[in-house]
Amino acid sequence: MLVKRQRYQKSLQLSGGRPTGSARLSLTLVLALGLAGCAGAERTAASADKDTQAGGQASSTQGIQAAAAGPDISTATLFASLQGGMPSAAETVKLITPPRAREAVINARDAMQKKQWDALEALVPLAKSDPVLGTYAEYWSLRRKLQDPTQPVPDGEMMRFMQEHPDGYLSDRLRGDWIIAAARAGNYQLAAKLGPVVNSNSLERCSRLLSQHMLGEKIKAKQAMDTFQPNSACWSMLDQLASSQVVSWNDLQQALRATLETSKKGNAQRMAAIMFDGAEMRQYAALMKNPKKWLSGRKAPRTRAETELTAIALTRLAYGDQREANAAYVQSQWAKALPKKDMEWVWSQFGLVAALNVELNAIDWYRKSGNAPLTDYNHAWQVRSELRQPRIDWNRVDKAIQRMSKRQASETVWMYWQGRALAAQGNKQAATERYQSIASELDFYGQLASEELGLTPSIPPAPAPLTLGELRQALENPGLQRAIALFDLGWRPEAVPEWNYTLRGMNDRQLLAAAELARHEHIYDRVVNTSLQTENEIDFSQRFIAPFEGRVSEKAHQINLDPAWVYGLIRQESRFITDARSHVGASGLMQLMPATARWVAKKIGMANFTPSSVNDFDTNTILGTNYLSMVLKDLNGSEVLATAGYNAGPRRPVQWRSKFKAPVEGAIFAETIPFTETRLYVKNVMSNATYYAMMFTGKPHSLKQRLGTVTPSPNKRVDLP
Repeated sequence: MLVKRQRYQKSLQLSGGRPTGSARLSLTLVLALGLAGCAGAERTAASADKDTQAGGQASSTQGIQAAAAGPDISTATLFASLQGGMPSAAETVKLITPPRAREAVINARDAMQKKQWDALEALVPLAKSDPVLGTYAEYWSLRRKLQDPTQPVPDGEMMRFMQEHPDGYLSDRLRGDWIIAAARAGNYQLAAKLGPVVNSNSLERCSRLLSQHMLGEKIKAKQAMDTFQPNSACWSMLDQLASSQVVSWNDLQQALRATLETSKKGNAQRMAAIMFDGAEMRQYAALMKNPKKWLSGRKAPRTRAETELTAIALTRLAYGDQREANAAYVQSQWAKALPKKDMEWVWSQFGLVAALNVELNAIDWYRKSGNAPLTDYNHAWQVRSELRQPRIDWNRVDKAIQRMSKRQASETVWMYWQGRALAAQGNKQAATERYQSIASELDFYGQLASEELGLTPSIPPAPAPLTLGELRQALENPGLQRAIALFDLGWRPEAVPEWNYTLRGMNDRQLLAAAELARHEHIYDRVVNTSLQTENEIDFSQRFIAPFEGRVSEKAHQINLDPAWVYGLIRQESRFITDARSHVGASGLMQLMPATARWVAKKIGMANFTPSSVNDFDTNTILGTNYLSMVLKDLNGSEVLATAGYNAGPRRPVQWRSKFKAPVEGAIFAETIPFTETRLYVKNVMSNATYYAMMFTGKPHSLKQRLGTVTPSPNKRVDLP
């Protein structure tokens, strides 16, 4: 059951075979013939003729081909020659996988997914004889035992496994699970001794901190609170540290207030239960159910707990459609009843809720919050609320950023906007310093800062070509080989972490070679994500790869869409995984929801559409580009609005645009989108598109011009799904 597939797909497919070793060109022949190019240059004469007939499209398509191809000397043919050449005595011996062993691994994974534990155990011995993936069956077996709290921790089996497999991703992952299981069982000595691990997570870190505390080691409250995430191991740690008074009331108060901002009431209630006693928790439940009723007739609080409960109740009045009336009630009835710092926090919550509802008066409440410490999330929204104003008070923007911690204020987004604020106030030198500090960042705000400095937009020079030795090292890396074998089987959940773990400690040249190997194997998301880790040697042909031999550009040109924008969107949506599927059910390269795909197919008259065809390259790109074109047209040709609409739904940007009272820069619209996912998405897509435009044309392109200006327009009916 050894199945080959195209590696830019995520799941198992019965087609798209990989060339055998005997069919590959030798390096000698390649160099003798002077062949160049890569997958992007493997085009038929018919497709070349079609591009020629496209007239003005030709240069754009050639640019896309170049972006896909990467280095001048074809690494595809170099890799093929390395894989197919005759081995010398010095070369690594190729591992031969017995078919029955690989089949046992495949069946073991199936048994694991179906929770057929006896079948899994029976397959482990045979699966072990697979020299590449044989460890996985035993890993799945041990992981199940470690994660089952009703079973004793298999310490003996784990020790044997670690002795046999001291290194590698699976050993590291199991070590983390072992730490969690040991701490859960009260074996704190073992849990503390086993850590830390490379691929750490909050479950493992909280288990280790709890174990260290129980063994008498001193744990700092900040370390514990920074580590905390709402999961079982961290709740156990926090319960114990609160009981031992390692974390204080103030620590818990900050955590509770931050949790309340997330609207995750279950987590907030769990945090409150650590702070408050039984009677106080009954009061908490009542105020969360009906804060106005709970506050009615209540006198000024006298204790610390009463003060906190009252402050929480007042913040709950910020929600709903009676915000302004409730704010007046708070001001008249409670403004003098609570300590100043608590009232400032209450007003900051009114500001936050109003900001997230795209209300311009959010600044009124933020300005009443004084200098009270806020969460990073709330500080950010105070700045965004100032930027939304029809006439921006740049002094207020500057002061809001100064209110942040040094760590937050040093983020590129706030360095850029503080630079803008300083420039508007006449402090050109300080503004220039802010821009210069981030202009080398290859992201949304790095690009904008570079333009503010008057620099010509450009892409970094290509690094020196990879050598045959560097490519060979990547090809023969056992971890990368293992990951590729997993990708071959369509096991992306296992393949991606295996690949990522193998990259640790690599220098820039090794990362570039690994990315090139991923390009050769058509694992396009690993090309991008691996190349993004280089620090000094930047290869934009990897970071902004443009695969599929110009077929995306062809679909874009057919309906007059900018191919650079489409590529920028796909890079963000799916990283070029043709059968990518999101947690909400969107599918394919352009991440179409099933209902949207059906609607567009009907709208454009796609007679042969079936729901199962949505991951097909042509179907997905035809439907995706047509839908994007419809959204763009409905939003008056604004790419920044259409990008937001593609992600959040076309009604949302119409609503957000209607809340403005004056035209705003596209950058301000993007930064003040109230949905975190959409805000990041829009900034990434627009930045991507600008870089792709420079890659495709070889000419400078301005991100600021691409963002344009967003002009207020009344809310309207939107018929698009």
